[in-house]
Amino acid sequence: MKKILIANRGEIAIRVMKTAQKMGIKTVAVYSEADRNAPHVRFADEAIYIGEAPSNKSYLLGEKIIEEAKKLLVDGIHPGYGFLSENADFAELCEKNNLIFIGPKSKSIRMMGDKLAAKDAVKDYNIPMVPGVDRAVTDPIEAATIAREIGFPILIKASAGGGGKGMRIVENEKDVEEQMKRAISEATSAFGDGSVFVEKYITSPRHIEIQVLADSFGKVLHFFERECSIQRRHQKVVEEAPSSILTPALRAKMGEAAIKVAKSCDYLGAGTVEFLVDKDLNFYFLEMNTRLQVEHPVTELISGVDLVELQIKIARGEAISIEQEDLKINGHALELRVYAEDPMNNFLPSVGFLSTYKIPVGEGIRVDDGFEEGMDIPIYYDPMLSKLITYGKTREEAIQLMIKAIDAYKVEGAKTTLPFGKFVCEHEAFKSGNFDTHFVKNYYTPEKLQKGLDEEAELAALIALKLYIEDQQKLRVPDSN
Repeated sequence: MKKILIANRGEIAIRVMKTAQKMGIKTVAVYSEADRNAPHVRFADEAIYIGEAPSNKSYLLGEKIIEEAKKLLVDGIHPGYGFLSENADFAELCEKNNLIFIGPKSKSIRMMGDKLAAKDAVKDYNIPMVPGVDRAVTDPIEAATIAREIGFPILIKASAGGGGKGMRIVENEKDVEEQMKRAISEATSAFGDGSVFVEKYITSPRHIEIQVLADSFGKVLHFFERECSIQRRHQKVVEEAPSSILTPALRAKMGEAAIKVAKSCDYLGAGTVEFLVDKDLNFYFLEMNTRLQVEHPVTELISGVDLVELQIKIARGEAISIEQEDLKINGHALELRVYAEDPMNNFLPSVGFLSTYKIPVGEGIRVDDGFEEGMDIPIYYDPMLSKLITYGKTREEAIQLMIKAIDAYKVEGAKTTLPFGKFVCEHEAFKSGNFDTHFVKNYYTPEKLQKGLDEEAELAALIALKLYIEDQQKLRVPDSN
């Protein structure tokens, strides 16, 4: 593999390019009109314009991307995450055009992309599942009957869903019909598929995922877990590795379950198996993401592996050279997704002109980003500016370094999730490890964040005043004239 095209933009495009270039592989960037001057375009060896700013006129044009890749004599395509990364038709189109899709085969993507098909694929592997039905339900009366059998609260969930869309928690029977209609409508609108299923809602859950890699010779390894319970609107904001609640025995058990899930769909490359863990440390299979995850850096830091490098090696037919027993957890890593969102206003997007953009630097600090000072944040794409990652020998060290890094990260021109990240890291529930996916609902309000910001500003003003007074009191030599 001499040249790869990265069918993505921003920080993940640069992240993949860095590893490719380290491996001596040429890179091709694609860009839309809005990204004409973006850093990922300059970072690549070659760049090709693929269309107008909206993603459905650029980054989602699979056939156009493949056409350009063939013109430039590209060997493989890395999809990053988002956009076409879990599009089975795009993976199949790559295969048909003799282009290596740096990811799983289209059959695996298709199977795991449908939550009902995924449940069906793994049911023979003795993997714990959340109580419920593994088929589509459209009749509210039937849903109410199922709910009575498994007990309220229940979760109505889109089969083709993701990102919290088409998902409704129902506490009692009288709300089933209305919430079913809403979930079906939302699922149809978001995914073109109104299929929903009903399962028991796990209260106080932890969201824990296992990183897996599989080669074409039948070897599947797990690279430990990531804790992803700090979320807003069912979307992750803070992730860490390892989790503070997993024992070595539970870690091994969940790792083995994740390997079985990968084998159930004849998986190839990097993937993530997601689980819910209840307060009694019972775990349940949730879904499989058939791509590289946003939060993959925390796994890289604790395991000492370059996951993108392994993806590329597997895609070009190489065997995984390490064994499960070779992998050890070293230290602790934390990641904050720095979104251009306003945490004071329900995390709504806050796009603008980056008049100031200065990233923190130092030992144990990693910033994966695709922006720079003087850029506009496009309104057309996910509003993530960067991923701020810290690494320490212990969890406490990684948390303290994250607080320090957040303070050193200067962004003006847009609101960001940096203050929220600091709020999380300083909160006793997070520091103690005693939290779940309801952290935001249970502990966070804009007023609490504002109080913390006001206290910081007051302290800074007092320090400035003290320094000023000290300066005024210094002995000054009188002018001899």
